[in-house]
Amino acid sequence: MARDLYLNPIGLLYGTAAQDAMNATRAGKLAGGDIGFLAAEVWQNSSGTIKRELRSYDDLRRSNETAVVDALTLLEGKRSLALMPDQSGPLIMGVVNVTPDSFSDGGDFLDENAAVVHGQALAVAGADILDIGGESTRPGAEPISIDDELARVLPVVEGLRSLSQPLSIDTRKPQVMRRSVEKGARIINDVSALTFDENSREVVCELDRSVVLMHAQGDPRCMQDNPTYENVVFEVFDWLADRLAVAQAAGIKRENLLVDPGIGFGKNLKHNLELLANLAFFHGLGVPIVLGASRKRFIGELSGETEARRRVPGSIAAALKAAASGIQIIRVHDVAETRQALKVARAIEVI
Repeated sequence: MARDLYLNPIGLLYGTAAQDAMNATRAGKLAGGDIGFLAAEVWQNSSGTIKRELRSYDDLRRSNETAVVDALTLLEGKRSLALMPDQSGPLIMGVVNVTPDSFSDGGDFLDENAAVVHGQALAVAGADILDIGGESTRPGAEPISIDDELARVLPVVEGLRSLSQPLSIDTRKPQVMRRSVEKGARIINDVSALTFDENSREVVCELDRSVVLMHAQGDPRCMQDNPTYENVVFEVFDWLADRLAVAQAAGIKRENLLVDPGIGFGKNLKHNLELLANLAFFHGLGVPIVLGASRKRFIGELSGETEARRRVPGSIAAALKAAASGIQIIRVHDVAETRQALKVARAIEVI
């Protein structure tokens, strides 16, 4: 459902400049964090036509327009999850693929022992969260049975649950969600945003765990067959807003909800770049944001690198863009490299 008004924060500030401007109420507090914004593009939907104007933060905060007040409240609200430590900068979610056919590392960690060792290594390298998946959702991937998926992921969840890092289960199936949470998973990461199975919403509500709702246009088997949008940024935003509303109507607590714009899921190169260029816009949804761009095809299209595991530099570039946009969780394969890049970027920002 299209919204009547959107705010796209611009003029982002960091470090002492941000703190000074926010303390003087000259800049807004992006997602309740330490990044400030001096202004916003106000996009208004008038009979299907988007009209855009630039307004300063001071002008926005003094507005008595209900739509502006509501949008600004969502944009500035502090993001909090019980499982997220109170720390500056984004959390790193390390990928543990227990699959034979994932695009980036298919087959490397199909053996449960190898997957557990890999997860432990990612934790040592600095991962804040470990995301365990047993079904590939790469373009063209075929679904697997519930039993096969359970056989892949449950031993790995059990093997890693003693770690201090919370575990995430990357699945579309409510049966896998339930069993994984019983074994110790604390986050559910669903690329279908609880649309794959009609029972998912009820199960997630009952489990009372954090859940990531990701946008995807189409099923993995066909999602890259000519994906089409009139405006990918607005359409992804609206779809995620609708999924948040459906989840809350099903009884899922708002503090348990996160969103992911779904880079590479039913998007071409232009769509992916438009979403990455406008990441801060998605703070208007009012919940924490997860970004997964690591090693993806768009990096290969831009760089000419056909081998996924050799796309680390491009993946780090996307991670730095996400951090600069205030994204709360960055999902990556290369934890140590990403952690180092974020530390350096953070040290520069706070000067």
